[in-house]
Amino acid sequence: MSAEPLAGITSIKVKLGLLVAASVAVTVVVATLGSASGVPVWLSIPVTVLLALAVTQLLAVGMTAPLRQMTAAARRMATGDYAVRVEESSRDEVGELARAFNTMARDLAGVDRQRRDLVANVSHELRTPLTGLRAVLENVVDGVAPRESLEAALAQAERMSGLVEDLLDLARTDAGKVPLNPRPVPLAGLLGDAVAEARTLGREVTYDVRVTPPDLVVRADPDRLRQLVANLLDNASRHSPAGGRVTVTVVAVGERYRLEVQDQGPGVPPAARDRVFEPFGTLSAPPSNARDMSDPSGAGEGGGTGLGLAIARWVTDLHGGSILFVDPVDDATGTGPGSPAAHPHVRGARVRVDLPLLPPHRVPAATEPTTEPIHPEEPSMSVVPPNPPPAAPTPPGPAPAPVGPERTAAQVPAPPILDDILGDFWPERDVPARTSLLFGALGVGVLAGAVLPFRDLGLGTFLVLLAAGGVIVAAIRGRRDPFTLTSVALCVLLAAVTVLRDAEWIAVLCLLGGGMLCACTVTRARTAFGFVVSGLAWPLAGIRGLPWLGRTLGRLTGLGRSAALLRTLVWCVLGLLVFGALFVSADALLAQWVDDLLPDLTAGTAVLRAFVTAAVGGIVLAAAYLALNPPRVDREPSAQREVSRRFEWLAPVLVVVGVFAAFLVAQATVIFGGHDYLQRTTGLTYAEYVHQGFAQLTVATALTLMVVWAAARKAPRTTSSDRFWLRGALGVLCLQTLVVVASALYRMHVYQEAYGFTGLRVLVDVFEAWLGLLVVAVLVAGVALRGGWLPRFALISGVVALLGLAAINPDAWVAQRNLDRYDEVGRVDWTYLRGLSDDAVPVFAELPEDLRACVLQGREQSEDDWLEWNLGRSRADRDLAEVPFAVSVTCPPER
Repeated sequence: MSAEPLAGITSIKVKLGLLVAASVAVTVVVATLGSASGVPVWLSIPVTVLLALAVTQLLAVGMTAPLRQMTAAARRMATGDYAVRVEESSRDEVGELARAFNTMARDLAGVDRQRRDLVANVSHELRTPLTGLRAVLENVVDGVAPRESLEAALAQAERMSGLVEDLLDLARTDAGKVPLNPRPVPLAGLLGDAVAEARTLGREVTYDVRVTPPDLVVRADPDRLRQLVANLLDNASRHSPAGGRVTVTVVAVGERYRLEVQDQGPGVPPAARDRVFEPFGTLSAPPSNARDMSDPSGAGEGGGTGLGLAIARWVTDLHGGSILFVDPVDDATGTGPGSPAAHPHVRGARVRVDLPLLPPHRVPAATEPTTEPIHPEEPSMSVVPPNPPPAAPTPPGPAPAPVGPERTAAQVPAPPILDDILGDFWPERDVPARTSLLFGALGVGVLAGAVLPFRDLGLGTFLVLLAAGGVIVAAIRGRRDPFTLTSVALCVLLAAVTVLRDAEWIAVLCLLGGGMLCACTVTRARTAFGFVVSGLAWPLAGIRGLPWLGRTLGRLTGLGRSAALLRTLVWCVLGLLVFGALFVSADALLAQWVDDLLPDLTAGTAVLRAFVTAAVGGIVLAAAYLALNPPRVDREPSAQREVSRRFEWLAPVLVVVGVFAAFLVAQATVIFGGHDYLQRTTGLTYAEYVHQGFAQLTVATALTLMVVWAAARKAPRTTSSDRFWLRGALGVLCLQTLVVVASALYRMHVYQEAYGFTGLRVLVDVFEAWLGLLVVAVLVAGVALRGGWLPRFALISGVVALLGLAAINPDAWVAQRNLDRYDEVGRVDWTYLRGLSDDAVPVFAELPEDLRACVLQGREQSEDDWLEWNLGRSRADRDLAEVPFAVSVTCPPER
């Protein structure tokens, strides 16, 4: 994760205030510059909004990431994964919360590990006596059990009973339901009774008890204190060798007293002295001369429960004391071993318990009984021992390293905040930072800022589009896919229209078609719904990709190839500026070349160029991100809910077929009845009649495709009869639609012959013909009852139709048709012809001088530089230079 720019601020309120202030300041400054420099509103508003969002994203890096990380981590902890951690580098309130969360996660991980160990070990402890008891009972059932077997069964039952009692003791302590009943206790007498009880177990050890002073009396709960001493003696005697000695010493130290029990067993390694107080604490692979801690508290061959030291610790905590293992001492000298090699005769384990002479006053919980003991059936029993309370509060700071493996914040990333808005439609996948795409988009933006402003569409525009397409193609995954290769080729042809045609309307349509095709290609859309969503996803990618942009920018601040590339770029620019300025000032011809190449960088134009740079660079970068992380634009295929009865879909289709049939009968009547019959019946001329219905026929054609789609989804096709009716009804409807398409095209032809040709009417002709092509494709798909290829076919064929329209040079074609009509009927709209682009000039140059002067008056040769070169304008300049015409002339009136 990149460093947080506001990490040094310790208040989240101040951070939010600075964030809002910075965003508002950027918005005001950029909007003011754009308005003062005459930047169009349609350009300044999106650039201003995106820059403000970028500044917000940059400053907000890391502010809310810990909160989102905690949300994701909490969900994983709910499934039992307690190894997750969150980023805690921030110094504000969110950082404090993150540190507290990590502490809680570590504690829960420890408790969960203890719970698993406890369950496993209790199961192990119960399984052994239960197995023996079961074997004895089987012998009893078989009638072959001697008395000794029953005694063994009783021993196993007593062992399980002891384990249950120990677990209940732990449960009472855990639940806080063990009230302390302190009263004066003479320690010499209590230790004597405990030693006498230990001797009854028959272990071959001797006990040495020393109390200083001998008449020491403390206030304690005698039952609990006796339980503590008994467990320590039991643990020491179990691990002492035969003939060994267990030393018990008590010494008063100020307001406290110290109880120590030392044996002569194998001892406890220092690294394991904390773990032995856990229930069933174990040591992995102990050395041969070390204490066997697979049963540290007596669960070995002697039949202990494995909970003795754990109970001793909680009794100590109950009295406000502490317990730990320390190095053993030499009984002869009273000194510690120092090094085992130096004192090989000093061995064993020494446990030390420090207790206060006056135990702390313990207030029972409001719900716990203070007079009645806890019974086994009470539900308050817990088998998870609590962690011992810390001696002092832990100061804030880096958390200690956990014992077990854990995932760091980099391995548990925070879900981006936009995931809450976009959901499964557009998740933030593991998109790697690509500095090459960032530099490529920035380079395209700079190129556009230098080339596009104050120039008409031409070669410069084509170069910018090619550079932008190169960056986008570099980001596409699976670039060798046939659909992708086809789309790339078509996009290049669409971009070339800006060089070939001067008519802006056809160039803009080609650019829009290329943008739509590009969006559908990078998102891999396959359905009509996916095409629409792809078009909307491109501008939305400018916001969705802000986290990715932040990660990419973060790579530039680190070490590596990106930083080296940035340093190299800085040095190259510096060298270009210094040496370029020197040589330009020394050579006039070089200075003229540079002046022709470089754009005008006055204060007013620089702002506009900066806006164009930001806009074009942002559009390209958004498309690149769209290619790296495409959304799920196509809806998941759902099971088609077919109707159960045929008439439910067939009846509506037949109604539409009937309406089409009525229209076709009317058309036949007009054809056979003639224009006179039409005028007598409707009062309309044929030209007025065909103009009145063209738009409706175009809409009817489009709606027919929707009817076919809906019927195909609802109609059952389980039987051959179903498939026959489906193909038959929809096939008849499609054939009728083709007749309607032909009628619409004929109507437009008649209307143009009567009222003239325009670019819009030619475009509508192409659109209606494209709809007819789609109807034919639907017929083909209906034969095989498969139409998955139809959406992409419609997209590609629409782009090809657009290219075909550009190929015929529509303005020149319209000019020629109108002049032909003028020769035939003597009617033409001279004003419309004068408004056509330079693409029509070669047609006008062939007119007689008076008519040529009529349509060419006001036109002048363009003064384009090489970046504005355009084939249509170039041919117009040639004809304007070669063919003379009067500067001003009166156009002949329409006859």
